[in-house]
Amino acid sequence: MSKPLSLSFDPISRADELWRQRWGSVPSMAAITSVMRAQQILLSRVDGVLKPYGLTFARYEALVLLTFSQSGELPMSKIGERLMVHPTSVTNTVDRLRAAGLVSKRPNPDDGRGTLACITDEGRRVCDEATADLMAMEFGLDAYDDEGCAEIFAVLRRLRVDAGDFAE
Repeated sequence: MSKPLSLSFDPISRADELWRQRWGSVPSMAAITSVMRAQQILLSRVDGVLKPYGLTFARYEALVLLTFSQSGELPMSKIGERLMVHPTSVTNTVDRLRAAGLVSKRPNPDDGRGTLACITDEGRRVCDEATADLMAMEFGLDAYDDEGCAEIFAVLRRLRVDAGDFAE
């Protein structure tokens, strides 16, 4: 994967300077712009590794979640809750995984209206291989050591708590 040509200046720093001149200092603008750019960079790196497996990061996360379950299956509602996505997104994700032979679906015996998503043997194999590849490239965060990654996690954790993702 080739890198695009680098600019001779940091465009986010430049935008911050111009912002200050026009509207005053707002450090949160530069911070959010940096976070959004970082998300683009990381998603591109991770998607590059997952694409040969026919996966997106959302599909990969669902496979991982299923491998973490004791039985290899979870209710669709639980997948949405754990991945913090809308039920429609879960249905789309699981249906695509099912079409690829990585997941199957069956009625939930504990909930007459619910559906269980079940990882297949092929799904486990693909998940394991994709995970090995992602770990080899440090999930795109190879510019940081373990301490740097822990700092990133800690800084963003406060935002997630404030958003109500979970109770601290």
